[in-house]
Amino acid sequence: MLKKETSSIMAHLRAAILLACVYTVAGNTPVIDLGYAKYQGVVDTNLNLTSFRGIRYAAPPTGKLRWQAPALPSVVGGIQQADTDPVQCFQGNLGGAVTNPLATRDDDPLQSEDCLFLSVYSPILNPTVPLPTLVWIHGGGYVVGSASQYNGGDLVQESNNEIVVVVIQYRLGLFGFLAGEQIKEDGALNAGLLDQEFALRWIRKNIHKFGGDPHKVTIWGQSAGGGSVLQHVIAHDGKTSPPLFRAAMTSSSFLPAQYPYNGRIPQSSFNQVITQAGCTCAAALDCLRKIDSASLQDINLNVTAAGFQGTITFGPVVDGSFITQSPTTALAQGNLNGEILLSVTNLNEGFIFVNQTEDYDVAEYVHNLFPLLGVEEVNAAKSLYRSFGSPVAQVTAILGESVFTCSTYLLLNAFAGNLYKAQYAIPPSFHGSDVVNYFPSFAAFDEPIIFNNTGFINAFTQGFLSFAVNLDPNVKLRPSITPLWQKWSPAAETEMVFNKTERDAPHIAATTTSRALQSRCEFWKHVHNLTGH
Repeated sequence: MLKKETSSIMAHLRAAILLACVYTVAGNTPVIDLGYAKYQGVVDTNLNLTSFRGIRYAAPPTGKLRWQAPALPSVVGGIQQADTDPVQCFQGNLGGAVTNPLATRDDDPLQSEDCLFLSVYSPILNPTVPLPTLVWIHGGGYVVGSASQYNGGDLVQESNNEIVVVVIQYRLGLFGFLAGEQIKEDGALNAGLLDQEFALRWIRKNIHKFGGDPHKVTIWGQSAGGGSVLQHVIAHDGKTSPPLFRAAMTSSSFLPAQYPYNGRIPQSSFNQVITQAGCTCAAALDCLRKIDSASLQDINLNVTAAGFQGTITFGPVVDGSFITQSPTTALAQGNLNGEILLSVTNLNEGFIFVNQTEDYDVAEYVHNLFPLLGVEEVNAAKSLYRSFGSPVAQVTAILGESVFTCSTYLLLNAFAGNLYKAQYAIPPSFHGSDVVNYFPSFAAFDEPIIFNNTGFINAFTQGFLSFAVNLDPNVKLRPSITPLWQKWSPAAETEMVFNKTERDAPHIAATTTSRALQSRCEFWKHVHNLTGH
């Protein structure tokens, strides 16, 4: 026993010595040497927090690097100031959405094609034992969103300063997800996902310099960020090497239609782009790479806005290398990256993506949402949701379940019991309503927190942060009112519901997953080859 304890102490001492040697101090603020550049952070002595905002992790994806895999950044001299949020990646639109809280706001920062930056928030740069690392992947339908909207310091504080947080950016819209035969031949498909993986590899190499443990990484995202987590879980057929994370968390995991890269729909989008750009099919990619970024951004906005209401034009595709098969098939095979999962869905995911004043033809809506469905499948979906009442209620449920909720249960079933499930049910529990609980400073939706109850907020957020640190929401970082959280499994479909009473008191309790919901998800699973899931 003495030998084992001595070995453990020596390991901690070696880690402390290593961490103490990776940064210097200039003007009372730390400077991290990344090899290719030195970055000086900002210290908040009140919060015991050091932040490094706007670290370049990859070369500018411009010119010849447009639609290529991310590349190493160039070496720069001097000390770079990491005191400002990075410029946003070019933002797009959801297709024709009338109610769209994800739309770019007038006061958003400048946008650029040169946007592959991340921000790191650390409570201590030289801990005796490296801290677990939490990586946040922003949402926004793969067309909008940025690191500047999410203050990773919020998560550090909620963890009692027991984690290091990294918030990453990645290429969006046609810049990150343009697909087609031409991209396969002379570029990189799923460039936005490759950016994310490149950032995760950067974290594995460098996070120890910020006090983080590269072997205790949890990836977490909301909406398209949660969908991105799903993509990394199945990436490389579950054989990503070296392993880039041990745990995964998803909030409202977004799984839109994900077709083969050369399918009719992705190829049609590519053709729209080259037509608007005035390029021909011959050497189309060379032509597109010569277009200035502002003109290409105009095309990005035009094409994304022209999509079907509440959907995206550009998103992940099955590319044959990073993503080798449909997500449903990959998850069913159980070849996964990561060891454990925590997922949350909102009760009313579809509402904000559907025009609530429109008189819908349900069958027509389903066909527009998933154009490859035949008459038989469309009618089956219509019949399955008839009990929801009005046509608008039916299409709201169809969008919410097929794109968000059921993708979460696909993940749950894939992880074979090593997982936890939650539901955010505070009325109206729209898609995105939960985000401000994790990030109190989040303001992108221009909405205040719905249920400003300290006990509830603490209970809700502690589940995620305790999981990131201890891989178990029951091993709490601070006391909370959440009861014992049982694992979810197909045999015991138990999930924790976070709600409130009519008298505005927190109500947090375990419940059994709805059998009717599971049955509807089985339908979407059955037709996944046509929906692109």
